[in-house]
Amino acid sequence: MKLLNLGCGARTSARPEVINIDWSPYLWLKRNPLLRRIAPLLLRGEQLQRFKSISPNIMVHDLRKPLPFPNDSVDAVYHSHVLEHLDRAAAEPFLLEIKRVLRPGGIHRVVVPDFELLCRNYLNHIERAEADPAEAERHEQYIAAIIEQSVRREAFSTRNLPPARKWLMNKIFGDARRRGETHQWMYDRISLVALLTKLGFREPRICSFNVSAIPDWNSYGLDSNPDGTPAKKNSLYVEVLK
Repeated sequence: MKLLNLGCGARTSARPEVINIDWSPYLWLKRNPLLRRIAPLLLRGEQLQRFKSISPNIMVHDLRKPLPFPNDSVDAVYHSHVLEHLDRAAAEPFLLEIKRVLRPGGIHRVVVPDFELLCRNYLNHIERAEADPAEAERHEQYIAAIIEQSVRREAFSTRNLPPARKWLMNKIFGDARRRGETHQWMYDRISLVALLTKLGFREPRICSFNVSAIPDWNSYGLDSNPDGTPAKKNSLYVEVLK
């Protein structure tokens, strides 16, 4: 069994059959000997904790480039909250690369923010906000859940930094878009299945966070927390076969 965990971030699996792959600013720091030494001077609080928590079990690779694996060589490919960060023009080549490396019958598990669910939450909250002024004050967060990740330019980790420090961090890492934090598109169960089917993937099915055709899925801890709750709320889980 060989499973690729693409765009893993800090959520990795220590299982030997899993290859965790990512390309993030924190990995840029960690792979450069000089920057690795000065990182504790640049980073503070949550940033420093995240830098220190990076697993050594991560292959550094830019997912905009071809995957470094032969054709038909992988049993399963998983990626969570990655696809929506790719430009629409880059989404199809990325998915076709996954199809290339999967063996025939291999499993492709895709997790994205569920645009349908976010929209339903927004529409349902309109009625509550009309009836309750306290709910009206909270309504903007339902709009933000849909569009904030697409329109912001300020990186999440620099939003509360002093101006000089913010300038330095943006000079090194770039803004939110350059860091890959922003959403370039959104998907629901109709559009995602249509895209995967168009590219030749077979037998699409909607799953839950703890149900998968990948054997012993829950033992990997990729879509669930230690307490059994979903790792990412408001998500859509789709599996297809090559």
